[in-house]
Amino acid sequence: MKVIAFNGSPRKNWNTAALLQNALDGAVSAGAETKLVHLYDLKFRGCTSCFSCKLTGSKSLGKCASQDDLTPILAEAAEADALILGSPIYFAGVTGEMKSFMERLLFPYLQYDVAYSSLFPRKIPTAFIHTMNVGEAEMVERGYLPSLTNNAGFMQRIFGACETLNSYDTCQFNDYTKVEASRFDAQKKAARRRDIFPEDCRKAFALGARLATGAA
Repeated sequence: MKVIAFNGSPRKNWNTAALLQNALDGAVSAGAETKLVHLYDLKFRGCTSCFSCKLTGSKSLGKCASQDDLTPILAEAAEADALILGSPIYFAGVTGEMKSFMERLLFPYLQYDVAYSSLFPRKIPTAFIHTMNVGEAEMVERGYLPSLTNNAGFMQRIFGACETLNSYDTCQFNDYTKVEASRFDAQKKAARRRDIFPEDCRKAFALGARLATGAA
């Protein structure tokens, strides 16, 4: 059993990466083999609309024909028993690298039939972890929710199931005095990272364990 997580943040040791690692630790506790992929380490681009993945009767049907650093990663994802995507929210959506990754991961499996059905040959559990600098109420007020809901919806359509974990009002900096961030209360941010973020990490651990158990 293998669970692969994909970090759509440029930061390898901060909020999104920490939650993904906790999710993988949870999967390990349930007996899974795991891997964490940092998308910003890879050289790739999004879908180029070549439509090779849609050619009827061809060997490329359901497969991305682009050749770059993402090619072997997509092959691994196709064999995985569970997938976890994680991204901070930039301008109400996932990062550019995560969006490009989602295009390459999901579009080859999406059939242009009446039901927009999936070519992925199995049903596997998946999850999407979002981190953001705003609280839950502000997230709704600023219109983030449709985008976040769509992320899970696309994963569910292709793979069969998707669980979502949102981490709100995250701490962005170790030292807020070194950046122009007067909108935020540095003490409240630090307190939230100390008191609330560990609970988000525990939720991520439990999520990973559930995915691995479901995959088993």
